[in-house]
Amino acid sequence: MTPVPYRVVSRCEETHDTVTLELEPLADRVVPQPGQFAMLYAFGVGEIPVSTSGDAARDGPLTHTIRGVGAVSRTLAGSAPGDVIGVRGPFGTPWPVDEATGGDLVLVAGGIGLAPLRPVIYQALAHRERFGAVCLLVGARAPGELLFASELEEWRGRFDLDVDVTVDGAPGDWRGRVGLVTKLVPGAHFDPDHALALVCGPELMMSFTARALLERGLGRDRIHVSLERNMRCAVGHCGHCQLGPNLICRDGAVFRYDDVEQLMAVREL
Repeated sequence: MTPVPYRVVSRCEETHDTVTLELEPLADRVVPQPGQFAMLYAFGVGEIPVSTSGDAARDGPLTHTIRGVGAVSRTLAGSAPGDVIGVRGPFGTPWPVDEATGGDLVLVAGGIGLAPLRPVIYQALAHRERFGAVCLLVGARAPGELLFASELEEWRGRFDLDVDVTVDGAPGDWRGRVGLVTKLVPGAHFDPDHALALVCGPELMMSFTARALLERGLGRDRIHVSLERNMRCAVGHCGHCQLGPNLICRDGAVFRYDDVEQLMAVREL
């Protein structure tokens, strides 16, 4: 429960309200797995859960991408190199990437949901021989809200990674796709009989994406979603993140879709 002090060593503005911070520990270093999260603490303001967004195999700073939408997240996003913030963790279940070994790997990200999936992309590319097709489908509200734009361009230029990007709305000079990310699923290049899908984004987007994947023939037990919401203590004590019989901080935040499908369908739960 006690935060460990970390110093901000770099700050990169991804969009008008989203930044990526790299943090160096002032004590022992922790190594989170892709899909795990930490509680980031702005001293005197509060703390929030944020998934790791860096390369888990890299022996370097802890990386988190933060969208400033509330008092704590705006304070953290406004941190400058040299500032100190508190870190608790890592917590939670990782993405089950190894389950895709020998088959296809499908990643579907909506908005800020690309950040928790970014470590999986690094992992898949570092061990490309383990997988068949690797497919990345990305959606954002507008072109200016796409995260990691330079990396997306780099990934789209690779022959061993299938990347498709869409936005909900765009100005006239946009030459990419326009529409919901779910519309990319029918045309994605993967074998539904031998694929694993990892989905991250707003809950409504994840529900509709899961339906689209089911329509492609993917099994419910082969779809995983991240329900990083409402977490306060991160250790299963406060109950604030309870979803039916699950405590998201303890049992998630990554869940198999068939375990939470019915719970996600209940309004206001």
